[in-house]
Amino acid sequence: MLSIAADGSYAARLVRAPGTAGDAWYAERWTLDGPEPYAVPLPAGQPEEPDSPVQPLADGRVLIARYADGRYHLALLYPSGPETGELPLGALESPVPLRLLPPAPDGARVYALVPDDAAGETAVWLVCGGAFGPELVTRVPGHCAGGAWLDAGGRLLALDRTDPATGHTRTVTVDVEAGGPPSELLRITEHSNDRLLMADTDSGLLLVVSDAPGEDRLGWGVLGSRLPVRFPEALHPDGVTIKPFAVQPGQMLTPEACAVALWLSAPEVGAGWVAVWRAQQREVQPIAAPEGWLAGVGRWTAGGELLLPYATEELPWGLARVAVPVPEPQPLRPAPEAALPVDGADAGGAGGGEGGPAGPVTGPGAMPPAAPSPAPSPPAVTKPVPLHHSPLARTD
Repeated sequence: MLSIAADGSYAARLVRAPGTAGDAWYAERWTLDGPEPYAVPLPAGQPEEPDSPVQPLADGRVLIARYADGRYHLALLYPSGPETGELPLGALESPVPLRLLPPAPDGARVYALVPDDAAGETAVWLVCGGAFGPELVTRVPGHCAGGAWLDAGGRLLALDRTDPATGHTRTVTVDVEAGGPPSELLRITEHSNDRLLMADTDSGLLLVVSDAPGEDRLGWGVLGSRLPVRFPEALHPDGVTIKPFAVQPGQMLTPEACAVALWLSAPEVGAGWVAVWRAQQREVQPIAAPEGWLAGVGRWTAGGELLLPYATEELPWGLARVAVPVPEPQPLRPAPEAALPVDGADAGGAGGGEGGPAGPVTGPGAMPPAAPSPAPSPPAVTKPVPLHHSPLARTD
């Protein structure tokens, strides 16, 4: 899996060493902010394990976490002439797999989740960017997953927490500077499981998945708003799985115009395909991905260009730039007066969310596109308004 730095300047992944039987891996860094992308190998003194997580920083160094003897040994890799330089950052004890979170917006800090199911909690660690090696930020009761930043300063971190007492999964917010207990961010109904998939700090757009409409549905809301979470039919095609992987930055306070890149897949189709959705649209736009696209990875520019990395035998590193046209906006229907209240609400009565029960998709998003063609100072932090005690909305 290719990981991209917070500012999009670099990316990193583990690749097999050429001419080996498949057991020798090394880190590879991609430079993405030049006229043409290029890759630099970062082999260490011994092969890497293929499941070692890596994360590029905005300065070009690559964080790697190597597991040995019950501990994750952290180090920064960087080119040093023909060799690979390495800066050890210390070790973190963990009997279970450590998971690196998306890079903080400053591009210099990396956090990690270490679950402790025996203790019924998850530890949040600062593993890169601290003063003295790994630093414990806080311990969150329950099992945590996900991870999204809610502010441009990289202080408010959203996590999906499963409560061990109730079994419900809800998104909570952790202040990584102050530490302390988390605060609840997302609760659509009293009995729903609500998770945050992505957040855009410029527009305030939030992409969530919730079973409040009666089954897991992909929806959207606005950070700091008390408007209802909406569940568009365009994001619920029959028999198709949708995973958002990139949100367009720079759309200040206009979440409806913010473009979202989607990775769609269906068992009968085989290979997945790419589409773009905006809240101001009632359909998704299929996009031709390049041959060898590293599925589920991409980045938007503020101007609306979608960058899709790919790798083929002929070109082991490439970046396709797809200019996505902006369709005419379609007005959103207002939330109905009879929208379900939270208190005493029956989630199953939501009629499948926006647009009623899901049905066959007749727009462009119903089928994959034709065969793809190859292509060449922090602001003040305010506490977000929780997305709960809000009605469910139905719109197209």
